[in-house]
Amino acid sequence: MKLRGIVPPMVTPLLDNDTLDTRGAEKLVEHMIEGGIHGLFILGTTGEAPSLSYPLRYEFIERVCRQVDGRIPVLVGITDTSLQESIKMAEHAAKCGASAVVSAPPYYFAPAQQELIEFYTELADRLPLPLYLYNMPSYVKVIFEPQTVKELAKHPNIIGLKDSSANMVYFQSLIHLVKDDPEFSLLVGPEELTAESVMMGADGGVNGGANMFPKLYVDLYHAALDLDYERVRVLQEQVMEISSSIYKVGKYGSSYLKGVKCVLSLLGICDDFMAKPFRKFQPEERAKVKAILDRMGIPVINP
Repeated sequence: MKLRGIVPPMVTPLLDNDTLDTRGAEKLVEHMIEGGIHGLFILGTTGEAPSLSYPLRYEFIERVCRQVDGRIPVLVGITDTSLQESIKMAEHAAKCGASAVVSAPPYYFAPAQQELIEFYTELADRLPLPLYLYNMPSYVKVIFEPQTVKELAKHPNIIGLKDSSANMVYFQSLIHLVKDDPEFSLLVGPEELTAESVMMGADGGVNGGANMFPKLYVDLYHAALDLDYERVRVLQEQVMEISSSIYKVGKYGSSYLKGVKCVLSLLGICDDFMAKPFRKFQPEERAKVKAILDRMGIPVINP
């Protein structure tokens, strides 16, 4: 079935650089499912996948898939500079019961569009699970051009795309190009654009804020789907408050992720340890995040 709705990019709860916060991960999965999410995406950007060892990634796949136990689809990030490593991780995800895999273009050397077509055609041919493309040009230095997406969408094992470009002209071009393919799923990354995108034809959002407040983003999705503009306006204001406050604490490229993990720690859900080379918010920054939650009327369990 075509994936629609809110599919949070789950953070990877850690106790140290190579140890999962297993209890925290369990609590976080249940927290999001109770909030009504429609699927779960692990080992993406928000999951710090490039900073995690392969054994830890494999363990995380096993634990999340076992806990979810088919209640919602689990998507697993397999982005890698090595085709073979992507395939190996996808095979492991399939054995664990994942529903699909997600891949951004190989990074470091930026491939040409024809090379992307050839790479993803071979990858999709060899994968044991359906594949979602992941457009993340700010991190991998290359974009899936619209015509490239249209060509790859013809492959029976490539079933959708997550776009984190924050470029609405680009995203609308994708919606237009694949409008005749009712099975191809288009999901938007930036949560600030989810409501607008869904009202214009997107299938849902892969929103990091849904780790913290899943019901808010699920409600926003349904309001947008119903074209309930007044409800969208109210909920969008809450989303923008989160975006303009929690994500702006600190002046780091990783501030968004540090903010999400800090909130989850304050809510008593999981540890906020960040994989190297990053570090979690320090006490002064944590106090700022707590003050934001206090202002929003959200009780803090672990100050």
